[in-house]
Amino acid sequence: MRISRPVRVGVQLFVSGAIIAYLLWQIDLGRTVNLIRSSNGWELLAAYAIFMVTTVGMAWRWKALLASKGIQEPLGWLTKLYFMGYAAGQVLPTSLGGDALRITAHARRRPHAKGEAAAAVLMERALGSAGTLVLVALGLIVAIGRYDNIAVLVWLEAVLVVAAAAVFVLLFSRRANTWLQSRESTRRLARAFQSVWLALHSYRERPGVLGTVLGATLLLQLARIISIWLCGEAVGVDVSPLVYVVMGPLLFLVMLIPFTINGLGVREAFFIAFLGRFDVSADAAFATGFLFYAVSIGAAIPGGFIMLWESLRRPPPAQPVDAPGARVP
Repeated sequence: MRISRPVRVGVQLFVSGAIIAYLLWQIDLGRTVNLIRSSNGWELLAAYAIFMVTTVGMAWRWKALLASKGIQEPLGWLTKLYFMGYAAGQVLPTSLGGDALRITAHARRRPHAKGEAAAAVLMERALGSAGTLVLVALGLIVAIGRYDNIAVLVWLEAVLVVAAAAVFVLLFSRRANTWLQSRESTRRLARAFQSVWLALHSYRERPGVLGTVLGATLLLQLARIISIWLCGEAVGVDVSPLVYVVMGPLLFLVMLIPFTINGLGVREAFFIAFLGRFDVSADAAFATGFLFYAVSIGAAIPGGFIMLWESLRRPPPAQPVDAPGARVP
């Protein structure tokens, strides 16, 4: 049975409210507010700067994938769409809502290359997930023999690695596509996404760009882990940055699951559950998660203004797929 969007959003809002209510019951609200109000502004500014700079880096990954297919787009335009995606992600389920906006906007600009437009975003997301899995593996190595108090989370990360690897195999397996095409129940769905599937699989012939984008992804995600650590430092959470190397990739994976609107409540609960294992108070852990959320909201604000400005302008004309270097009017 297909659930309507209003019902789905209502359920997510209810779950968010229930989680937040439970967390507020668990913490000392007055002390938590004081921690947030007295947080180190310079460290928060550094966290925000990292978030903004890495956004440009993520747009560069997108540009590199498109360029490998002969589609040249200005980095500034792609960065603008990334910020708009952040803004959309504040009201749509997880970061996937922002991806949908980017796919739609680029397909509108390149109507004759809709499959390639969607494939580039999906491949960027796939490589982002692959980078997260590499960092999860790094976190597992760091945790072995060092952090015995998070053994359950380490096993959870291992399960997520295996599950995600299985999804990648199914996504890029020619046998899986043949099987989908052979079944009456899935044939229509498979054909609908055939152009996107073919565009995705053509990246198999470009290992160089995939390796470059994956390497950039690892650096960008490590930088964002530093921004989480800075949020903790801003409220006096004194734990090793290695703790965040273990925590960060798992947080990135959890945030992809659409439990709530933009991970509201789930993120803070995760911070409390994880950092609590290192004797961090629930108040300080909640404050850290809240400040990281504030940083992400801050990164979405420019996108909101861009979306407002774009709504007042006439849409730019579509660009032909074979117009390399075409500039946005």
